[in-house]
Amino acid sequence: MAPHSNNDAKLPGLLSDAEIRALCQGAEPMIEPFVEKQTREGVISYGVSSYGYDIRVGRHFKIFTNVNNAIVDPKAFAETSFVSADRDVCIIPPNSFALAATLESFRIPRDVLAICVGKSTYARCGIIVNVTPLEPEWQGVLTLEISNTTPLPAKVYAEEGIAQILFMRAASVCETSYADRQGKYQDQPGLTLPKL
Repeated sequence: MAPHSNNDAKLPGLLSDAEIRALCQGAEPMIEPFVEKQTREGVISYGVSSYGYDIRVGRHFKIFTNVNNAIVDPKAFAETSFVSADRDVCIIPPNSFALAATLESFRIPRDVLAICVGKSTYARCGIIVNVTPLEPEWQGVLTLEISNTTPLPAKVYAEEGIAQILFMRAASVCETSYADRQGKYQDQPGLTLPKL
């Protein structure tokens, strides 16, 4: 079967590998740094896949701890809820949670919405990655929420794949983008804690 032509590149729907590559070229690429094909040898895979992009987790982690008896409050978040660590492998305690940032930064086009889903390699180990949608015209480094749902300590490997981003083009451009409403997480430079 012949590859699909790019004549319908602006049609709404899930973006293909070719469309993702096209949005990552030029002066303002959608993803930086960008890996044009999936890298798998000896690592948890990252880079372009058929209909998405597998993102990498960075080396800076904030791991939940109860050492200071802090209460997790999204309206008054205490940094004492976390222990910070910069390392190649993060050990998340049993039934615990960590935050991390992606190696990649993003510039989402005005007619695109992106959804993040966890990679099956981690999901099969009970490690769940959650990220809220990347809204139209949001840009910055993505903060990842990583949960260890198991009763055992769990490893997360820095600078390797952690989740997949799926990009969807809308049938029409939104009236108000994330940038227009000056969203509180716009232009975040790295791991960003909750803001009110």
